Amino acid sequence: MPDFSFIILSYNEELHLPRLLASIKPLGADIFVLDSGSTDRTLQICEEYGVIVAFNKFENHPKQWHSALSSFPVTTPWVIGLDSDQIVTEELQSLLKKFKDADYTNFNGIYFNRKNFFRGKWLKHGGYYPKYLLKMFRTGVGYSDLNENMDHRFVVPGNTTIWRNGHILEENLKENEISFWIAKHNHYSDLVAQEEIERRHHLRIQTIRPAILGNPDQRVAFMKSFWWKLPLGLRPFLYFFYRMIFQLGILDGKTGILFHFLQGFWFRLIVDVKIKEFKRNNHFKI
Repeated sequence: MPDFSFIILSYNEELHLPRLLASIKPLGADIFVLDSGSTDRTLQICEEYGVIVAFNKFENHPKQWHSALSSFPVTTPWVIGLDSDQIVTEELQSLLKKFKDADYTNFNGIYFNRKNFFRGKWLKHGGYYPKYLLKMFRTGVGYSDLNENMDHRFVVPGNTTIWRNGHILEENLKENEISFWIAKHNHYSDLVAQEEIERRHHLRIQTIRPAILGNPDQRVAFMKSFWWKLPLGLRPFLYFFYRMIFQLGILDGKTGILFHFLQGFWFRLIVDVKIKEFKRNNHFKI
C-alpha cells in the first residue's frame, strides 16, 4: 500500500474523470472524491473505479477543499489533491511508485510541475510553464487557504520540495466552447473583484508571506501584493504586454495568444470594471 491517498473534487466531470482515474489507478492508492451535486455519469464512474464519494454543496474552491480534507478517513501519511481535469503523467507515476514517507521526513509538502492546455495547445510560454503547484502534503498538516476567494492553494508549514519532472497535465475540455469559458470567468471575476475590495478594506489578508526569492507560492504572493497596488484599468494592459513580450506568450501561436488575451487581459479588465462598479454602487459585503 502506498504512503499517500488521492482526494479529488468533482461536479459533472464525466468528460474528465475517467482519464484522471485511469492515470492514478495503477498506483494502487486510496481515492476519495468530494462531489458537489453531479447530475451526469460522474457518480457512476466513481462507483466503477471503487472510489469513496462524499457530498458537499459548493461555495468556492478554497472552502470546498477545506471540506474535502475534513470529510474522508485518510489513513496514509500523505495526501495528493487533484482537480478532475488533471492527469498524472508517466513521469509523475514513476516518482510516486518510488515514494516512501521515510525518505521525506524533513518535508511537509511537494510541488508538482503543471502543463496547462487550452484547446489542445500546451501553453509553454506567457508565464504558464514551468508552473509549480503544491499538490502533495502531509495528512493533517497541509490545509486549504481560506483567505482566498477564488484562487485555490494548499498551504503547509515547514520545508517543501519541488518535483520538476513530476508533471500533471491540466486541460478543461469544456473550455473548448468559448461561451462556457466566458460564463465561467464572468463568475470568477465576481469572486476576484469581491476579494480585492475586501483586501482594500483590510478584511482579508494573505496567508502566505510574500517573498520574491521564496518558494513558488511565496513568489505568487509577492506578485499579487504588487498587482494590487497598480492602477485599476491600466494594469490589464501592462500585464498583457508583459505576458506576451517579456514572458514570450506570442510564441504560443494563435491558440495560445487567444488564451493569453482572454485570461491575461479580458478577464483582468472585467475584474477592474467590476471593482469600480461595486465601489460606486457600494455593492459589496463588508
